[in-house]
Order: sequence, then C-alpha cells, then structure tokens
Amino acid sequence: MPTGTITAIRQQTNDPQRVTIFIDGEFALGISLNTLVRERLAVGVVVDEEGWQRLVTSEQADQALQKALQQLERRPRSTVELYRYLQRKGFGEEVCAQTIARLQELGLLNDIDFAARWIANRRALRPRGERVLRAELRQKGIDPEVIETALAAEDDGVGERERAISVARSVLARYAALTDWAVFQRRLGGYLLRRGFTGEIVRPILELLWRELHPSDEVPE
Repeated sequence: MPTGTITAIRQQTNDPQRVTIFIDGEFALGISLNTLVRERLAVGVVVDEEGWQRLVTSEQADQALQKALQQLERRPRSTVELYRYLQRKGFGEEVCAQTIARLQELGLLNDIDFAARWIANRRALRPRGERVLRAELRQKGIDPEVIETALAAEDDGVGERERAISVARSVLARYAALTDWAVFQRRLGGYLLRRGFTGEIVRPILELLWRELHPSDEVPE
C-alpha cells in the first residue's frame, strides 16, 4: 500500500475524467475527478495508511456509482438487478449497498416505478396476462406486495378476458385454417396460456372463436 507525499497528479489521456496519482515520484493509482475532489487531494498532501484505505474505498464507491448509472441510462433496472450487476463486477457487499442507497436517495432507483413501467410497456407493446407479468417481475427481484400494488395502479380499465380476446384475435389468422377442434384448442390455447392467461379465461375464448370460424360445427365437450 503506497504511502508518502503526493508528488504529481496527471490527467489521463484516454479519459479526461480521471487522473493518475504519483506518491514520492512513483505511480500509485488512477482515480476519478470525483474522488480527487471528495478526498481533497493535491500535490504535497501526505497519504498515510488510513488515508490510503479511505482513498481506495472512495474510488471503489465512485466506480460502482458510475457503472450503475451507465446501466440505468440503457434501461430501467430493479434494485435486485442492479445489485447483482455490481456484484458481478466485483464490488463488495458494502459498496453495492451504499450505491443502491445513493441511487434510491437520488430518486433514480425505485421498484414501484420500475414495476409500473414494466407492466405499462408489456400491455402496450407485448400484451401478457397477469400470471406472466407477476412471474417476470418476480424474476427481476420485485417484492410480491410491490407487484400487486403496481398491477392495481396500472389498471387500464381493460379486463383480463378482453385483453386475452384482443391477443387471440391478433393472431387468429395463423390458426383460422385448422379444421380440427382439438388441434385448434391445443395451438391457440397454448399460445394464450404461454402469455399468462389462465385456463378459465382461455377456454371460453377458444369456443367463441371456433364458433365464429365454424358456425355449423359443435364444440366438443
């Protein structure tokens, strides 16, 4: 662990937001400008063992925050997603927890907002039943109570049955040529079930659409 007097601080050519610290004429480490300012470093400052540890911890915290912000710029993330990402990048639990807390404090990380956006996006672009929405959000680490709150808040006035009918009609042309009820039921029904609609909702819709396509045929019991 380098200790001694800072003899030079040089801006890095490949990243103007970072500088290289030299202690007693020797390379010590590279840090961000944020760390430089926060730790009040300058030529002539003496760095002891305690100061070195504080410097390293401060730089790790800044690196974690910058990486987390880059991820959030690409798309919204849940708390668990972001925490796991930072762990994969090699940051310790304390740094990860501090970074998450800082982002929440800044209003940049909020699981309720994340869940609401996820549901709204799915319903607008890739309609799914609530069963799949719940499963997807659980995979993102969202608390079950938060999921239910978000589902209730994002109620667009369209029920699950109406949503399932809309999805079924959007793909009905793929199955319109089928003349066997069992095949029709298995294929279109499987499609709807995979998108999170329950069997109780799917069965009557299949019967409705089958009668529209084949008005003279009876639906088997």
